[in-house]
Amino acid sequence: MTFSYQVLVRWSDIDSYDHVNNVRYFDYLQEARIAFLAQVMGTTGDYFAQYPVVLVSQTVDYLRPILLRHPPYDVDVWVASVGTTSYTLGSRIVDRSGESEDVYAKAESVLVVVDGETHAKRQLGEAERAALLEHVVTT
Repeated sequence: MTFSYQVLVRWSDIDSYDHVNNVRYFDYLQEARIAFLAQVMGTTGDYFAQYPVVLVSQTVDYLRPILLRHPPYDVDVWVASVGTTSYTLGSRIVDRSGESEDVYAKAESVLVVVDGETHAKRQLGEAERAALLEHVVTT
């Protein structure tokens, strides 16, 4: 299942070239990732307090510049794979306001689950694993 999260471009996101600064893409991806994980795990409070995790790697392919406009962009998020102590999320930033679906960026994020107190890597719990596996999408 692919999760979709809407982001609005803020004036402060725009750089001197009149498009979204590439660093802001990471903010959009993070906002969507947190919302997705909270929904997947069914958390109502602080997701990271219940399911501590750290981002260890993120790659972004910039496909076209994002511009300031009023309709929101969508950030799609899905589980690409689940390991023993980590999982990988796929993401993309998409404009669906027109007749076609324009993809602005694609990303892959690797997250490692950790102990909330020691911050040491740990095994995925059964509930975590089951919830993540329900959302695996192969592309």
